[in-house]
Parts: sequence; C-alpha cells; structure tokens
Amino acid sequence: MACSSSSKRGTFTEQDPTETGDAGAGSFITGDGGMGGTCGANPAEDKDYDGDGYTGKNDCNECDPNVNAGAFDVPGNGIDEDCNGTPDDELTACDDGLDIAGTAMEGAKAIGLCKEATDDQMWGVIKAEWVLPDGKTQKQPLSQGILSQFGVNAAQAGGSMLAISSGSARAPGDPGYHEPGDKTGFGGWDKGYTCGTPDGYPKESASCSGSGGGSFDKAHDGAALRVKIRVPSNAKSFKFQQNFFTFEFPDFICSTFNDFFVTMMDPAPSGLPDGNIAFDQDTNPISVNNSLLQVCSAQEAGGKDFSCPLGDSSLSGTGFEGHAATGWLTTTTPVDDVRGKEITLTWAVWDQGDGRLDSTALIDDFTWSVDAADGSKTVATPK
Repeated sequence: MACSSSSKRGTFTEQDPTETGDAGAGSFITGDGGMGGTCGANPAEDKDYDGDGYTGKNDCNECDPNVNAGAFDVPGNGIDEDCNGTPDDELTACDDGLDIAGTAMEGAKAIGLCKEATDDQMWGVIKAEWVLPDGKTQKQPLSQGILSQFGVNAAQAGGSMLAISSGSARAPGDPGYHEPGDKTGFGGWDKGYTCGTPDGYPKESASCSGSGGGSFDKAHDGAALRVKIRVPSNAKSFKFQQNFFTFEFPDFICSTFNDFFVTMMDPAPSGLPDGNIAFDQDTNPISVNNSLLQVCSAQEAGGKDFSCPLGDSSLSGTGFEGHAATGWLTTTTPVDDVRGKEITLTWAVWDQGDGRLDSTALIDDFTWSVDAADGSKTVATPK
C-alpha cells in the first residue's frame, strides 16, 4: 500500500510492516546469532538484534530493522519509526512563505527536504550550500531563487520550488529578472564569471557529436545547490521532479554551446561513474541535446525532427516562449546501499562555451521511499 501524494512535502512510500522479508512491527525474534537474549524482551542497550545498525539504546523496536532513531516516520501507519515517542509526526510541509532570495537550507526545504539532522543518529539535511558547479562558493544571488510559480508552472508539491539558472532564477515580473535571450537568437544575461565543471564534464551527448564543449573547458554563469544528507535507515530509494527550460532551442542543437543540467550524487550509484543520476534513455545528460526536451513547437532543428508531443503552452509567462523545455520529469534512484549513511546531492546548471542564451531548471517534490529502485531513471512525470 502507499502513503504518498504530490500535494504533500517529504512524503514517504509506505510498505506493509506485515510483509515477509523484513521483521514486521509485530514480530518477535527469538535469537540474535549468539549474542544472547531476545529482541523483544528487554533487549540490551548495546546489542543490535535486528541488524539495522542501531543498538537498543537508539532503537525502540529491536525486532524491526525499519524502526530506529535514524528512520523516517512513515505518515499514516500508526508506527513510531523514528523512536521519538510519537507516531506519524514527520514534518511533511515546510516551504510556505519562503523568501525568493532564501538561504540554501530554505532552498532544500523548497525541494521538499524538511528535516535537519541535529545529531549523528537521525536522518536529515546536515549542510546546504549555494555553490558553483565545481563546488566553489556561489556569489551571485540571482543565480538561484525560491519560487511559487514560474509562468504557468506551479510548484509540484507544497508552496514553493527551487529554481537555478545560468541567467537569473526569476520569472518575468519577479525582482531581479533578466531576459534569457532575445529575438536575434543571442542576448541573455552573461553574468561574467566562469568556473570548473563536475568531474566527467563537459561531455558529448550520445545523440550527436560536437556537443561536448570542444575546447571550452570552463562552465559559464553556473549555479548549484549542494546538500549533504544522512539517508533514512529505512529508505531504499528517493525521487524528485525537475523541469528544464532552455533558450538554446532551436538554434544550437548539437553545438559546442550547450547548457547542462545535472544532478550529481556522491557516492555515485552503481553503474554511474560520473555520478549524474538524471539522463534520458540514451544516457544523454539533460540539455538541449536530449530526447526529454518535449515542450516546444514541432519543427526540424539542428538536422533533427522534434515532434514536441507536449506542445508549447507551459512556456507561457516564463520568458522562454518560442523555445523549449522538458516539462516535469521524475528522477528515481536507489539508496539501498547507503541507508543510514551520508550522501551529497548537487543540482547544477551552467552554460558551456559562453554566457549567452540562458537555461533555468526547476526542482521540487523530493520524496523518500521504502520501495527499491532498479537503477537511476528519469521519465516524464505522469499526469
């Protein structure tokens, strides 16, 4: 059964605790591999009977590996997974009324990461920073913004979403807005700074050669949110939504001028050596050279046919009218190997080649799940 909704923040897919495989909430384990005693009858504070990495001192149910001080409290199931004495009290909404120029921790809340880890047992955000794509400190505050609306595109969960941009992370009418380009096919807001790129970038898209940046080894006008998180001990995967808008369509398909949008995870999931977890079915990172770019007017561009099945209505009011976007996408990735451990996620956008013709990415609706994920996948968000 499930207990999740796009109308809530930080929701968690629920697994029936009576299912076989893990010890359920009502189970009783009568042995502990030679440690002595039982999990259910006054378990020792220094013993980990259920093998979840938490001894009895920080585990209120040593018969259930999904219950301990590092677990996410699954809403609505009546179980106190995080052992704080109150079932179903996980904060699931935390982004109403955030300032457009909020802190990085507020940026994490806008995505849906509500909980801060205040000790070394609980899950949550340990640190959040506005950075450049290479991890150095971001000094241009308009490169990121916390928005409730981007043109006709509303937040997907809660009251806010995060925007990061190689131009200004603002919608027309917002304070600090700069046009992402002009009718000449140039323009845009060149912020006048460069930095390094994430490891493994720039790279060519598998769909076309000449798109990897060529001799341009610097990222222009980059923006990123970097978040260090302790993963819930009962999580097996997470997902989030994103929407990428680019002024580079239709004039710069398969060129060395390419805005990239990546989601870097460290440690990288198995099979993803560069750590980027968001890409299309041909492993193309999200950019203008990506089959997920489906919000546009049908046309031929760069020698390729774009059917634009989602039409162009969601470009209205964004400043990207006449250009393209992906529409809302959902990325899912496994965390079974890092449950209870620290990971770093970095959402980054930058312009490869120059600082013209900007791109903006929206990120929202981050959700943990107790369901396993079969590798990292990015697909169109179901309507």
